[in-house]
Amino acid sequence: MKAKWLLMAALVASAGVAPAQPYPTRPIRVIIGFPPGGGIDIVARTMSPRLSEDLGQPVVIDNRAGAGGLIGTGLVAQAAPDGHTVFFGTIGNLSINPLLHPKLPFDIARDFAPVTHVASVASVLMVHPSFPAKTAPDVIAAAKAKPGQVHFSSSGNGGTPHLAGELFNLMAGVKMAHVPYQGTSPALVAIMGGHVQVTFGALLTGLPLVKSGKLRGLATLGRARSPLLPDLPALHETLPGYEVINWYGMMVPAATPRAAVSRLHGAIVKVLNTPDVRDTLMAQGADPVGNSPAEFAAFMKSESAKWHKVIKAAGIKVE
Repeated sequence: MKAKWLLMAALVASAGVAPAQPYPTRPIRVIIGFPPGGGIDIVARTMSPRLSEDLGQPVVIDNRAGAGGLIGTGLVAQAAPDGHTVFFGTIGNLSINPLLHPKLPFDIARDFAPVTHVASVASVLMVHPSFPAKTAPDVIAAAKAKPGQVHFSSSGNGGTPHLAGELFNLMAGVKMAHVPYQGTSPALVAIMGGHVQVTFGALLTGLPLVKSGKLRGLATLGRARSPLLPDLPALHETLPGYEVINWYGMMVPAATPRAAVSRLHGAIVKVLNTPDVRDTLMAQGADPVGNSPAEFAAFMKSESAKWHKVIKAAGIKVE
């Protein structure tokens, strides 16, 4: 009789404990710290339908622009660590902003867990068609002739286009004036409207503008020429050692369960290796990666060390 009552008690107790539901259990919000239309937004929206299929839940892109991506980063740092809020960040958000803003209310290494390096993105030096420069050396000559009067736009303080311009200034011995905007699209609108003469932008957004003649491409920013613009020299050919590669990666709040991180990582890698997604990204200048969380963490650390040297040498500061 005693055994019978013990068995009944065990059954009652177990009935009150609901089994853990497999992740995800509701829509996943992917926060981007920039407005729609930029390179990272294009990559996210290329991937999201396939991610939704694999994860069995809607993947919603949520653009939270402002302060060079700091607003979006902060939102995810404070989000519930359950894998349903993801930060899709750039090199600027994840490796450069902490160097330029030492008193941030969050810490990338402490408050976030890496998921994967999603893609590396080639960039290009572009000018407004009315600007007389036809080559990178022409831009250098114009900037030397009129210090501070040649302006370059960027997606915001501390972003890759900003750092690309400052590295150009440093290596060429010139001083182009930086004009930050709240995202890639406003920065491109500014140069297409002739408000600035120069910009450094991702091929994802710059390629259509160069091919249509709305902007003039002068050089790509990698060590080698891009197969998408084979007639353009690499800026490295004018400024030996110059190289700027933008990249995008997924992060979640630090206390997110390992099982959720693993499930999300697996889905992203699977989608990046899907032929149509991979081909679409590569045709626009984005090279899919999909490495492990540990590899991504090590990569971010190395990028921070690289850009710390540039920021210090160029004396770059932001308000």
